Amino acid sequence: MSPTSPTSTRCRKMPLWRSIPPASPKEWKWAGSRRIPKFLVIGHRGNGMNALQSSDRRMRAIKENSIASFNSAANFPIDFVEFDVQVTKDDCPVIFHDNFILSEENGTVFERRVTELYDSLCTLQEAFEQVEPSLGFNIELKFDDCIVYEQDYLINVFQAILQVVFNYAKDRPIIFSSFQPDAALVVKKLQSTYPVFFLTNGGTELYYDVRRNSLEEAIKLCLEGGLQGIVSEVKGVFRNPGALTKIKEAKLSLLTYGKLNNVAEAVYMQHLMGIEGVIVDLVQEITEAVSDMIKPTTAEDGGDKNLLEGDGKMQMRVKSKPEFSQRELSFLLKLIPELIQL
Repeated sequence: MSPTSPTSTRCRKMPLWRSIPPASPKEWKWAGSRRIPKFLVIGHRGNGMNALQSSDRRMRAIKENSIASFNSAANFPIDFVEFDVQVTKDDCPVIFHDNFILSEENGTVFERRVTELYDSLCTLQEAFEQVEPSLGFNIELKFDDCIVYEQDYLINVFQAILQVVFNYAKDRPIIFSSFQPDAALVVKKLQSTYPVFFLTNGGTELYYDVRRNSLEEAIKLCLEGGLQGIVSEVKGVFRNPGALTKIKEAKLSLLTYGKLNNVAEAVYMQHLMGIEGVIVDLVQEITEAVSDMIKPTTAEDGGDKNLLEGDGKMQMRVKSKPEFSQRELSFLLKLIPELIQL
């Protein structure tokens, strides 16, 4: 296919920077403070990933990584949507999860690498232009685990992505994240406006690159590269809850992803542990559960006593929830790793 295909024209390409522009005057304060201001709920690939083999219709109701999915998630009290960005052969950042896509030419179906395409896919620019502007974007920088990337290649990819971000993000909150350690380090060096998180399985799977194999290695990478935090598979945290203390001592933020984040009780446990946000597929169900965790209540709801001030006005307070002593919480943290062992 020729470079004059729809993707090329929709990207409205401009010359790539030779140097990355300085941070915007409206620099998002979180990037510097390293502290997340609230418990975040982030929609996985928009309103949830697709699982076409699943009997659960919610997992295939809306196409993942699409404008429709992002705007569907925006109908709920959600903070961010997470999606995967790759850069095509003609330097256009597109939103697509898999490394390969089935393509058809002359009646023959074959597999092609997404980065080799000129075809029309949902572009990052379109997402900025067409998605509810108050919705934050968690942009996962997607790379193939089987390839070792040269720094020059990574820089070229990020120039294409950052060009779109700086031109179209405006005041939209942005988080960058990547499973590829060098990618996370390079994008942090190229810009200081937006926080960068390192994605890890937390030791639930092992890789040739040891930096990917534990929460301890993730902490080390973040501290060495000045990253803001870690996004871990939730099982990795539940199996190794002691790492949470190390993460907090390092003044890093911690978010999680994984199937357990579609279980309200697992999300509530993370809230108690001090984890700062979750990436979920069941956006409606989990946002409702999280809203209930912090829902304001009054004395009429059987909430806390002493809610009346001297002027007799009713004051709002966080809804009462089961309270755990430090000893009980410690017991739960020891029990959870045993419960989720494979």
